[in-house]
Amino acid sequence: MAQVLEFKLPDLGEGLTEAEIVRWLVQVGDVVAVDQPVVEVETAKAMVEVPCPYGGVVTARFGEEGAELPVGAPLITVAVGAPATGGPDVLAGDAEGSGNVLVGYGTSEAPARRRRVRSARPEPVASVPVAAAPAAPAVPAAPVLPGVPAEGTDRSTGPVPVISPLVRRLARENNLDLRELTGSGPQGLILRADVENALRGAVPGPLEQAAQLPPGSSAPSDSRRVPLKGVRGAVADKLSRSRREIPDATCWVDADATELMRARAAMNASGGPKISLLALLARICTAALARFPELNSTVDLAAREIVRFDHVHLGFAAQTERGLVVPVVRDAHARDAEGLTAEFARLTEAGRDGRLTPADLTGGTFTLNNYGVFGVDGSTPIINHPEAAMLGIGRIVPKPWVHEGELAVRQVVQLSLTFDHRVCDGGTAGGFLRYVADCVERPAVLLRTL
Repeated sequence: MAQVLEFKLPDLGEGLTEAEIVRWLVQVGDVVAVDQPVVEVETAKAMVEVPCPYGGVVTARFGEEGAELPVGAPLITVAVGAPATGGPDVLAGDAEGSGNVLVGYGTSEAPARRRRVRSARPEPVASVPVAAAPAAPAVPAAPVLPGVPAEGTDRSTGPVPVISPLVRRLARENNLDLRELTGSGPQGLILRADVENALRGAVPGPLEQAAQLPPGSSAPSDSRRVPLKGVRGAVADKLSRSRREIPDATCWVDADATELMRARAAMNASGGPKISLLALLARICTAALARFPELNSTVDLAAREIVRFDHVHLGFAAQTERGLVVPVVRDAHARDAEGLTAEFARLTEAGRDGRLTPADLTGGTFTLNNYGVFGVDGSTPIINHPEAAMLGIGRIVPKPWVHEGELAVRQVVQLSLTFDHRVCDGGTAGGFLRYVADCVERPAVLLRTL
């Protein structure tokens, strides 16, 4: 007799109340181990593999891929203590669970080193006998990519050969059945280009639509509705809240970045690891926040208090295929330029691959926004709530500039600071921005304050 336990979608932290099922990692009848990931979900912040705290046989799954589930909704049921096929009881039938999924970040340590956390005993759904599935014959098979059907699999009933959740989302938002496509990747893997090509061929533009209409008919309106959910929805909610709650103000200044660019070139010519411009700007930011700590803070409305932080967790805006994300570099004030460069690169790559975790995207105290990469000079950044300020960096371009009393062509950048007027007045904000500009123009100023 097996005890069937229900595993519900855990609290994924940071106020998230729902998640979208991207990919099931187990089938009904599969044997799962304690803390084995069973489903990949997408929250408004990141992709997360959710591990199951029970070991046993999967008896049911709840929700199809693409469905949204609220926190607390059933994910799967697991028969604990059910005999595996031709073997002893599954993993001794751990009915108490590991306690490692309470915040939805999965298991952070290797299995042999995990510290067991005993949680309250869950209520069993039912006690039912679970029949052992017949053992499949051991037939050597060629290796296949995850999510790609093996040779001979019926594509109409087998798994859709897609790995990327971005490809699934693109197809889902355009009502495209992936099972009707032939992938151009290895073993028929469906790539993003395959979906885009199918959409271009399947959906005629407004001129083609008009040409196909009978005489006297009017052309349909060229519009479609895009659900405001996932990352786009989370960004919309956060920016709207920022505008509602924060009385923000913006100041800006042009700065001669010629010497900063020369200093970076000299550092990178020394033969060590390459230093990014963003890392140098981050070093300047953390030094400025040490001098003007009012901007490294948040406002606690309930307590009517300003909370100033003694650490700098520096967020930086990054544009990815999933939309705008703001990864956070922990303890940026304690990192040198080389360490900052490496961490920026790691988080940027994870963002492009969709591997950022909720922990990577939360907890920032100040944000650096380098919108110059988009070829624009200036902007008025919206504060990343609940932070108190954001520094924006425009593109660095040659411009006429008065240098040492003479007109010259210099590398000029526009710096803009948006700040919460509740945490400081304009004098403090102006002092911060002027210090940043001085360090950009004369990097030696930064060396004197370190």
